Amino acid sequence: MEEEESWISSYCNVMGHEYFAEVSEDFIEDDFNLTGLGAVVPRYKEALEMILDVEPEDDSESPGSASESLSDNPNAPAYRRSRDHARTALDYSLIEKSAELLYGLIHQRFITSRQGIQVMYEKYLANHFGFCPRVNCQSARVLPCGYSDTPGNDTVKLFCPSCCDIYVPPHSRFQAVDGAYFGTTFPTLFLMTFPELDISGTGRKDVTASSNLNSSGGRKGANNNTLPPINGVPANNIAPGLGKGKRYEMRIYGFRVNERARSGPRMGWLRDKPQDLEELNEMAQLEAEAAMDSGEEAAEEDEDEEEEEEEEEDQEMTYPDGGPGRRRTAKGAAASAVATASTSEVGNGGDSVR
Repeated sequence: MEEEESWISSYCNVMGHEYFAEVSEDFIEDDFNLTGLGAVVPRYKEALEMILDVEPEDDSESPGSASESLSDNPNAPAYRRSRDHARTALDYSLIEKSAELLYGLIHQRFITSRQGIQVMYEKYLANHFGFCPRVNCQSARVLPCGYSDTPGNDTVKLFCPSCCDIYVPPHSRFQAVDGAYFGTTFPTLFLMTFPELDISGTGRKDVTASSNLNSSGGRKGANNNTLPPINGVPANNIAPGLGKGKRYEMRIYGFRVNERARSGPRMGWLRDKPQDLEELNEMAQLEAEAAMDSGEEAAEEDEDEEEEEEEEEDQEMTYPDGGPGRRRTAKGAAASAVATASTSEVGNGGDSVR
């Protein structure tokens, strides 16, 4: 006998829900992962039971006695307190909407966990999210994201790490998916978790089969960029879809349109990138600044020592007998000796007069 499909699997298999990952029941059953969702989702308990496929138990008692026993229990689900213990069509639709909202908010947290981001990594390599529609990105793979973490603001968008821009999904069926179910954190955290992942465009035909991918997510046999990493990121993963040769230039009969023209290009700097990526190496710049500061301090200390030595040499040249202090001392000693001699002569003169 075949097992029935779970609510989570059936929800993720609906057309338009291809971006969703199947959240594990262990993650949902952990109360820590659901903190704060009870105040956001209406009929939270019933929605959680629907997601986990927990059906209310059938009571063998009469409807009257059963309803009385359930009414005495304030923690019993609302739909179980209804008449004949059956969900009405209205109750079912309300609980279904709450379950979709609850699952979306749980999904936003799940894909930023270690287990969830690994699931999204496998979906990324399997091209479940599609490709960038920009020509100069050469069909780089994209990641789902949202404008806000609060549901009801906007629909899901696609972030391209090659040109660092977001786009509307190509199919209208994705316009019914809330962007908050993927959140604003996932794309950046995904790229930080897998920094060695090849995000450059490899062409739609070359990445349609996961068997053609290497360990970095790029084409097998492709030349790997051996440039040193910049700020901890491989140089080939720094916006490979931007820079010289990756920006469309407007031309008329082969002549480029001036930016000052009325119909000229605008804000081309948004697609610009320095040719020398070392200009973006903040760590190297900080190290160079620190080395310069330490060198300047050492130079200042050397200058101070040289000035002190020069002052000492000047003093020795001006006062060859040992400096001004010693010269003054010698002068004082000579003056005192003259005064003593004159005093003795005056005394002797007095005796001779007598």
